Amino acid sequence: MPVSSRLRSATVREPLDEARLRAALIGPYAQVDVVASTGSTNADLREALRAGGADRTVLFAEEQTAGQGRRARTWVSPPYTGLYVSVLLRPDVPPHRIPWITLLAGVALVRTATSIGVDAVLKWPNDLLAGPHKAKCAGVLAEADGGVVLGMGLNVAALPGDVPPGAGGLPATSLEQQGATTTDRTDIAVELLKNLAELDDAWRQERGDPIASGLHAEYRRHCSTLGLRVRIELPGDRELVGTGVEIDVEGQLVVRADDGTRHSVHAGDVVHLRSAAG
Repeated sequence: MPVSSRLRSATVREPLDEARLRAALIGPYAQVDVVASTGSTNADLREALRAGGADRTVLFAEEQTAGQGRRARTWVSPPYTGLYVSVLLRPDVPPHRIPWITLLAGVALVRTATSIGVDAVLKWPNDLLAGPHKAKCAGVLAEADGGVVLGMGLNVAALPGDVPPGAGGLPATSLEQQGATTTDRTDIAVELLKNLAELDDAWRQERGDPIASGLHAEYRRHCSTLGLRVRIELPGDRELVGTGVEIDVEGQLVVRADDGTRHSVHAGDVVHLRSAAG
Protein backbone atom coordinates (compact mmCIF):
# COMPACT_ATOMS: atom_id res chain seq x y z
CA MET A 1 0.00 0.00 0.00
CA PRO A 2 1.51 3.36 -0.97
CA VAL A 3 2.25 5.83 1.79
CA SER A 4 0.49 9.19 1.92
CA SER A 5 1.23 11.97 -0.53
CA ARG A 6 2.26 14.14 2.44
CA LEU A 7 5.01 11.66 3.34
CA ARG A 8 6.06 11.44 -0.28
CA SER A 9 6.54 15.17 -0.62
CA ALA A 10 8.02 15.74 2.84
CA THR A 11 10.47 12.86 2.98
CA VAL A 12 11.19 11.11 -0.29
CA ARG A 13 11.99 14.31 -2.19
CA GLU A 14 14.45 15.61 0.40
CA PRO A 15 18.14 15.40 -0.59
CA LEU A 16 20.40 12.93 1.11
CA ASP A 17 21.88 14.31 4.32
CA GLU A 18 25.62 14.00 3.67
CA ALA A 19 26.58 15.05 7.22
CA ARG A 20 24.31 12.40 8.73
CA LEU A 21 25.63 9.76 6.34
CA ARG A 22 29.21 10.56 7.28
CA ALA A 23 28.46 10.61 11.01
CA ALA A 24 26.87 7.15 10.80
CA LEU A 25 29.21 5.49 8.32
CA ILE A 26 32.74 6.86 8.65
CA GLY A 27 34.59 4.15 10.52
CA PRO A 28 33.18 1.15 8.72
CA TYR A 29 33.79 3.21 5.56
CA ALA A 30 36.81 5.35 4.68
CA GLN A 31 35.06 8.09 2.73
CA VAL A 32 31.42 8.98 2.03
CA ASP A 33 30.43 11.60 -0.56
CA VAL A 34 27.19 12.73 -2.18
CA VAL A 35 27.06 14.44 -5.57
CA ALA A 36 24.03 16.09 -7.11
CA SER A 37 24.43 14.44 -10.49
CA THR A 38 26.88 12.25 -12.36
CA GLY A 39 26.92 9.98 -15.34
CA SER A 40 27.55 6.83 -13.32
CA THR A 41 28.77 6.33 -9.76
CA ASN A 42 30.40 3.10 -10.87
CA ALA A 43 32.34 4.90 -13.58
CA ASP A 44 33.48 7.54 -11.08
CA LEU A 45 34.73 4.93 -8.63
CA ARG A 46 36.42 2.92 -11.37
CA GLU A 47 38.56 6.02 -11.89
CA ALA A 48 39.13 6.26 -8.14
CA LEU A 49 40.13 2.60 -8.06
CA ARG A 50 42.76 3.14 -10.75
CA ALA A 51 44.00 6.22 -8.88
CA GLY A 52 44.54 4.25 -5.66
CA GLY A 53 41.30 5.11 -3.86
CA ALA A 54 40.84 3.72 -0.37
CA ASP A 55 39.03 0.50 0.46
CA ARG A 56 35.37 1.21 1.25
CA THR A 57 35.13 4.57 -0.47
CA VAL A 58 31.43 5.38 -0.99
CA LEU A 59 29.81 7.63 -3.59
CA PHE A 60 26.10 8.48 -3.69
CA ALA A 61 24.49 10.42 -6.53
CA GLU A 62 21.12 12.10 -6.34
CA GLU A 63 20.81 11.51 -10.08
CA GLN A 64 22.63 9.39 -12.65
CA THR A 65 22.42 10.38 -16.27
CA ALA A 66 24.16 7.28 -17.65
CA GLY A 67 23.61 4.60 -15.02
CA GLN A 68 24.15 1.05 -16.23
CA GLY A 69 23.03 -2.38 -15.16
CA ARG A 70 24.14 -5.78 -16.32
CA ARG A 71 24.91 -6.22 -20.06
CA ALA A 72 25.19 -2.42 -20.37
CA ARG A 73 21.45 -1.91 -19.85
CA THR A 74 20.35 1.55 -18.80
CA TRP A 75 19.29 1.96 -15.17
CA VAL A 76 16.64 4.69 -14.78
CA SER A 77 17.89 7.05 -12.06
CA PRO A 78 15.57 10.06 -11.63
CA PRO A 79 16.61 12.58 -8.96
CA TYR A 80 15.60 12.28 -5.29
CA THR A 81 13.59 9.10 -5.76
CA GLY A 82 16.03 6.25 -5.16
CA LEU A 83 19.43 5.35 -3.81
CA TYR A 84 22.21 5.25 -6.38
CA VAL A 85 25.43 4.28 -4.66
CA SER A 86 28.76 2.68 -5.47
CA VAL A 87 31.35 1.30 -3.06
CA LEU A 88 35.02 0.76 -3.82
CA LEU A 89 36.19 -2.50 -2.22
CA ARG A 90 39.65 -4.02 -1.88
CA PRO A 91 38.99 -7.36 -0.16
CA ASP A 92 41.99 -9.54 0.66
CA VAL A 93 40.38 -12.80 -0.48
CA PRO A 94 41.26 -15.37 -3.15
CA PRO A 95 40.25 -14.17 -6.63
CA HIS A 96 37.79 -17.02 -7.17
CA ARG A 97 35.76 -15.77 -4.18
CA ILE A 98 35.28 -12.26 -5.60
CA PRO A 99 31.99 -13.10 -7.42
CA TRP A 100 30.37 -13.56 -4.01
CA ILE A 101 30.46 -9.77 -3.54
CA THR A 102 27.50 -9.48 -5.89
CA LEU A 103 25.48 -12.01 -3.90
CA LEU A 104 26.59 -10.41 -0.64
CA ALA A 105 25.14 -7.11 -1.84
CA GLY A 106 21.86 -8.84 -2.60
CA VAL A 107 21.65 -10.11 0.98
CA ALA A 108 22.36 -6.59 2.28
CA LEU A 109 19.46 -5.28 0.18
CA VAL A 110 17.09 -7.98 1.48
CA ARG A 111 18.06 -7.22 5.08
CA THR A 112 17.43 -3.54 4.48
CA ALA A 113 14.06 -3.97 2.78
CA THR A 114 12.73 -6.39 5.38
CA SER A 115 13.87 -4.13 8.22
CA ILE A 116 11.37 -1.51 7.02
CA GLY A 117 8.49 -3.88 6.49
CA VAL A 118 8.88 -4.83 2.83
CA ASP A 119 8.42 -8.46 1.82
CA ALA A 120 11.53 -9.06 -0.30
CA VAL A 121 13.43 -11.96 -1.85
CA LEU A 122 16.27 -12.39 -4.33
CA LYS A 123 16.26 -13.57 -7.90
CA TRP A 124 19.65 -15.07 -8.63
CA PRO A 125 22.11 -13.57 -8.63
CA ASN A 126 21.20 -10.20 -7.11
CA ASP A 127 17.87 -8.71 -8.20
CA LEU A 128 15.75 -7.62 -5.24
CA LEU A 129 12.11 -8.61 -5.79
CA ALA A 130 9.41 -7.14 -3.58
CA GLY A 131 5.72 -7.56 -2.90
CA PRO A 132 3.25 -10.33 -3.72
CA HIS A 133 3.90 -10.04 -7.45
CA LYS A 134 7.70 -10.15 -7.02
CA ALA A 135 8.47 -6.97 -8.97
CA LYS A 136 12.03 -5.66 -9.24
CA CYS A 137 12.96 -3.12 -6.57
CA ALA A 138 16.77 -3.03 -6.84
CA GLY A 139 19.70 -4.23 -8.88
CA VAL A 140 23.43 -4.69 -8.41
CA LEU A 141 26.41 -4.34 -10.72
CA ALA A 142 29.90 -5.33 -9.54
CA GLU A 143 32.97 -4.69 -11.67
CA ALA A 144 36.32 -6.21 -10.73
CA ASP A 145 39.68 -4.87 -11.90
CA GLY A 146 42.42 -4.85 -9.26
CA GLY A 147 39.65 -4.29 -6.71
CA VAL A 148 35.88 -4.16 -6.98
CA VAL A 149 33.43 -1.37 -7.67
CA LEU A 150 30.03 -2.41 -6.36
CA GLY A 151 27.05 -0.42 -7.59
CA MET A 152 23.52 -0.64 -6.17
CA GLY A 153 20.35 1.02 -7.37
CA LEU A 154 17.35 0.85 -5.02
CA ASN A 155 13.93 2.29 -5.88
CA VAL A 156 12.54 4.16 -2.86
CA ALA A 157 9.77 6.55 -4.04
CA ALA A 158 6.71 5.47 -5.97
CA LEU A 159 7.56 5.02 -9.65
CA PRO A 160 5.69 6.57 -12.56
CA GLY A 161 3.55 4.22 -14.55
CA ASP A 162 5.68 4.40 -17.68
CA VAL A 163 8.82 2.72 -16.30
CA PRO A 164 9.60 -0.05 -18.81
CA PRO A 165 9.88 -3.63 -17.55
CA GLY A 166 13.31 -5.13 -17.15
CA ALA A 167 14.87 -8.30 -18.54
CA GLY A 168 12.31 -11.06 -19.02
CA GLY A 169 9.45 -8.59 -18.68
CA LEU A 170 10.02 -8.12 -14.95
CA PRO A 171 7.97 -5.10 -13.76
CA ALA A 172 9.51 -2.42 -11.56
CA THR A 173 8.40 -1.40 -8.08
CA SER A 174 9.66 0.61 -5.12
CA LEU A 175 9.87 0.42 -1.35
CA GLU A 176 7.13 3.01 -1.06
CA GLN A 177 4.79 1.05 -3.31
CA GLN A 178 5.37 -2.05 -1.18
CA GLY A 179 4.41 -0.39 2.10
CA ALA A 180 7.77 0.55 3.61
CA THR A 181 7.49 1.92 7.12
CA THR A 182 9.86 4.75 6.16
CA THR A 183 10.95 6.37 2.93
CA ASP A 184 13.65 8.54 4.46
CA ARG A 185 16.43 7.89 1.97
CA THR A 186 19.20 8.86 4.38
CA ASP A 187 17.98 6.38 7.00
CA ILE A 188 17.63 3.67 4.37
CA ALA A 189 21.12 4.41 3.00
CA VAL A 190 22.65 4.10 6.48
CA GLU A 191 20.85 0.79 7.06
CA LEU A 192 21.94 -0.58 3.67
CA LEU A 193 25.61 0.29 4.11
CA LYS A 194 25.71 -0.96 7.71
CA ASN A 195 24.29 -4.27 6.51
CA LEU A 196 26.82 -4.37 3.69
CA ALA A 197 29.74 -3.70 6.05
CA GLU A 198 28.59 -6.35 8.53
CA LEU A 199 28.30 -8.99 5.82
CA ASP A 200 31.58 -7.94 4.21
CA ASP A 201 33.41 -8.05 7.56
CA ALA A 202 32.28 -11.63 8.24
CA TRP A 203 33.08 -12.71 4.68
CA ARG A 204 36.56 -11.16 4.71
CA GLN A 205 37.32 -12.63 8.14
CA GLU A 206 36.85 -16.08 6.58
CA ARG A 207 38.96 -15.14 3.54
CA GLY A 208 35.91 -15.05 1.31
CA ASP A 209 34.66 -18.52 2.29
CA PRO A 210 30.87 -18.29 1.86
CA ILE A 211 30.21 -21.38 3.96
CA ALA A 212 32.31 -20.44 7.01
CA SER A 213 31.08 -16.84 6.95
CA GLY A 214 27.42 -17.89 6.84
CA LEU A 215 26.86 -15.99 3.60
CA HIS A 216 25.95 -19.07 1.57
CA ALA A 217 23.26 -20.18 4.01
CA GLU A 218 21.75 -16.71 4.33
CA TYR A 219 21.72 -16.18 0.58
CA ARG A 220 19.96 -19.53 0.01
CA ARG A 221 17.26 -18.60 2.54
CA HIS A 222 16.38 -15.52 0.51
CA CYS A 223 16.83 -16.91 -3.00
CA SER A 224 13.42 -17.35 -4.61
CA THR A 225 14.98 -18.90 -7.73
CA LEU A 226 15.55 -22.19 -5.91
CA GLY A 227 12.73 -24.62 -6.57
CA LEU A 228 11.35 -22.68 -9.54
CA ARG A 229 11.26 -23.54 -13.21
CA VAL A 230 13.46 -21.01 -14.91
CA ARG A 231 14.68 -19.95 -18.30
CA ILE A 232 18.27 -18.78 -18.35
CA GLU A 233 19.12 -16.44 -21.20
CA LEU A 234 22.78 -17.18 -21.84
CA PRO A 235 25.42 -15.28 -23.82
CA GLY A 236 25.40 -16.03 -27.53
CA ASP A 237 21.58 -16.13 -27.81
CA ARG A 238 21.44 -19.49 -26.06
CA GLU A 239 19.01 -20.50 -23.34
CA LEU A 240 18.63 -23.17 -20.69
CA VAL A 241 15.27 -24.26 -19.28
CA GLY A 242 14.96 -26.28 -16.11
CA THR A 243 14.63 -26.00 -12.34
CA GLY A 244 16.88 -24.01 -10.03
CA VAL A 245 18.08 -26.57 -7.49
CA GLU A 246 21.10 -25.13 -5.67
CA ILE A 247 23.62 -22.34 -5.25
CA ASP A 248 27.08 -23.88 -5.37
CA VAL A 249 30.13 -22.82 -3.39
CA GLU A 250 31.23 -20.55 -6.23
CA GLY A 251 27.91 -18.68 -6.16
CA GLN A 252 26.72 -20.28 -9.40
CA LEU A 253 23.11 -21.32 -9.96
CA VAL A 254 22.77 -25.06 -10.45
CA VAL A 255 19.95 -25.86 -12.87
CA ARG A 256 18.48 -29.30 -13.50
CA ALA A 257 17.49 -29.27 -17.14
CA ASP A 258 14.41 -31.04 -18.41
CA ASP A 259 16.55 -33.96 -19.63
CA GLY A 260 17.87 -34.46 -16.08
CA THR A 261 21.34 -33.03 -16.66
CA ARG A 262 22.71 -30.50 -14.19
CA HIS A 263 24.35 -27.26 -15.26
CA SER A 264 26.21 -24.65 -13.20
CA VAL A 265 25.48 -21.17 -14.53
CA HIS A 266 27.87 -18.35 -13.64
CA ALA A 267 26.21 -15.61 -15.74
CA GLY A 268 22.90 -15.13 -17.50
CA ASP A 269 19.49 -13.49 -17.22
CA VAL A 270 17.06 -15.56 -15.19
CA VAL A 271 13.33 -15.59 -15.97
CA HIS A 272 11.13 -17.22 -13.34
CA LEU A 273 8.50 -19.37 -15.04
CA ARG A 274 6.50 -21.18 -12.35
CA SER A 275 6.96 -23.50 -9.40
CA ALA A 276 8.74 -26.77 -10.10
CA ALA A 277 5.66 -28.66 -8.96
CA GLY A 278 3.47 -26.66 -11.39
